[in-house]
Amino acid sequence: MVKVSSGVGPIPRATMGDVAKRLGISKAAVSYALNGQPGVSSETRMRVLALAKELGWYASSSARALSGAETGVVGLVLSRPSDLLTIETFFIHFLSGVEKVLTERGSSLLLRVIGEHPEAEINTYERWWGERRVDGVILVDERHQDLRLSAVERLGLPAVLCGGPIKGSSLPCLWTDQGADATKVMEYLVSLGHGRIAHVSGPPRFVHERTRRRGVRRAAKTLGVVVETHEAEYTGSQAADVTRRLLDQPGPPTAIVYASDVMALAGLGVASALGVPVPAQLSVVSWDDSYLTTLVHPAVTALWRDTPAYGALAASMLLDLVDGRNRGRMQLPASTLNVRETTAPPA
Repeated sequence: MVKVSSGVGPIPRATMGDVAKRLGISKAAVSYALNGQPGVSSETRMRVLALAKELGWYASSSARALSGAETGVVGLVLSRPSDLLTIETFFIHFLSGVEKVLTERGSSLLLRVIGEHPEAEINTYERWWGERRVDGVILVDERHQDLRLSAVERLGLPAVLCGGPIKGSSLPCLWTDQGADATKVMEYLVSLGHGRIAHVSGPPRFVHERTRRRGVRRAAKTLGVVVETHEAEYTGSQAADVTRRLLDQPGPPTAIVYASDVMALAGLGVASALGVPVPAQLSVVSWDDSYLTTLVHPAVTALWRDTPAYGALAASMLLDLVDGRNRGRMQLPASTLNVRETTAPPA
């Protein structure tokens, strides 16, 4: 059998030499123009940039690393189980906001999902920074006694923390008033007449869960009601187990607040299986709102935040930090309680 070549092959990448030859100038002049260095006129610089764009020329990331220039890449590591990310909508919305800003400002995202191995996160940052693969990183899921904070400061790696605020740290951060959210939910449930309320929180290794728990307890004390807090991982199975125990006990709660939308939906399933009508006998609230909360019946009452805007602001703060502008501590807008069909006065 004779193989016939079509004569069509990949288009070779343009080089600085190609740009120099087309314009009749030296490669040094092309390098000066492309890297924003002095040594060429503004007219020459504009001609070089225009032709480079026409030819599809892009700077080599390895060459930029050797020169000490910025890479145009920011990093984000998720230390969460990969299977959870397929149903957990928060990070999808957060990443959409990050990508929007990075695209607008000509940068890219390097994403790494490492599962439940937080110790590998610092190793990833050390490798990325040592190899000059990123200009900075976005830190999510702030942990109790978080070792990442001192690590990025030690490395000199620009970073923005989605959490905090951290006393005595110069690290810029985006923080949410979890205490105010807790008060908003508790005041609403108490206004309906609920006096026995359960809070199914996420794992206490995350700072935001500890802060929410304190906020719920403080609000309950102020309002004169009883609240039980039970911890669980962000999975439907663990939330279901906790819900089953709560509803099987004598004098079960008349309202349950869940740490996430997935957990709240699992709780609804258990209530249905046990013959506990929602909201006639049990009210359900999710701390995170998403499409999931509106696709079930009854639709779930939930706290809503503009998560894409959250991601966009985190990316913007990091790029500003890389450019030398530390925007410090910024508080996110207050959450909104979207009241739907899973809450009502207790029977």
